[in-house]
Formats: sequence, C-alpha cells, structure tokens
Amino acid sequence: MSKALDADGLDQIFRTARSYNGWQAAEIDAAALGELYTLAAFGPTSANCSPARFVFLRSNEAKERLKPHLIPGNVDKAMSASVIAIVGYDLEFYEKIPQLFPHNPDARDWFAGNDALIEETAIRNGTLQGAYLMIAARALGYDCGPLSGFNRAGVDSEFFAGTTQRSNFICCLGSGDPASIFARSPRLAFDDACDIL
Repeated sequence: MSKALDADGLDQIFRTARSYNGWQAAEIDAAALGELYTLAAFGPTSANCSPARFVFLRSNEAKERLKPHLIPGNVDKAMSASVIAIVGYDLEFYEKIPQLFPHNPDARDWFAGNDALIEETAIRNGTLQGAYLMIAARALGYDCGPLSGFNRAGVDSEFFAGTTQRSNFICCLGSGDPASIFARSPRLAFDDACDIL
C-alpha cells in the first residue's frame, strides 16, 4: 500500500481547505496551469476515457466573456479570481479511447451510437476529473472556489459553440482571501452517511 500523507498534507487538501468567495492578488501562469492539469490527469476514469475538457480564463477579456452568464451572486467571487476554470466534458470522448485505452481500443464501440451511455459516462467521469483538478490545485498550494450558479446554455454558446463539448461547473483558482469564507459548515457523521455490510 502507498504511504499515507502526513497531517499537514491532509489538512491542505481536505481538513483545513476551504471554498473561497474572494481572492487576493496572485498570478497563476500558463506553466503552472499545465502542471496542474498534468497532475489532475492522473486521476482514474472508467476505461481511462478522460472526457473532461478545461478552459482556463486568465485574461480580463476572457473573464468578461463569462461574466454575463454568471448569476449575480457569483460575479464578484469569480471575476476577482486569478483564474476561472470552466470544467466541461466532451460528448465525443470515446473517439480518443483507442489512444487512451490501448490494450482494448475496441472499447470505443461500447459508446459509439449509445447517446445515453455517452452522456452518463461523460458527466460522471468529467465531474470526477473536475474534483481531481481541485485536489491537485490544493496539493500545489492554490485555493479553490467551485460554483455552479451560471447559465449553462450561455457558457456553452460562448465557449463551446460548434463543438461536442459542454460545461459542467466552474472553479475559481488563486490565493483565497480568508475574510471571504464563512465558518465551516457541518458534515454528516459516518453513521449518517455510510453503511458497512
């Protein structure tokens, strides 16, 4: 078995990590985003299908394109972030299976023509990859602010028009402002959420 992370590592990724609503000035350059994606891409997906697609908005111009599609309560928290990641998924992910799953390239045929399975697989595994991105960001020392309050059709039209890609959720990245967070909300206890059979 792998060695457990130490207490500091567990704190940074989970126990003391928070979802931020405001941001301090910080730069996340293209090389850092490449490192972030490369780390997150190691997270498992079914048949290594890797349907997630990420659009990283760094420039003010790019963020302004997103702004009209955010609900009012999310505008300030998103626009002040160093980077806004649109976490999406590709409904033609299966076309890359021969490359990504070389020991069974025919796995492409599990999906081709089965729209219900394509969408279910893309959303499930794309969401997992979005979570891996957040874990990787925290592991690399960045803070996260995930949000789902946006007009999905508007975002898809603005950023994914003419493609088979769709938006799933948005995650702000940067150096979180501690003044922007609330007291930590409770979590369900083990016995309230889990069964051991």
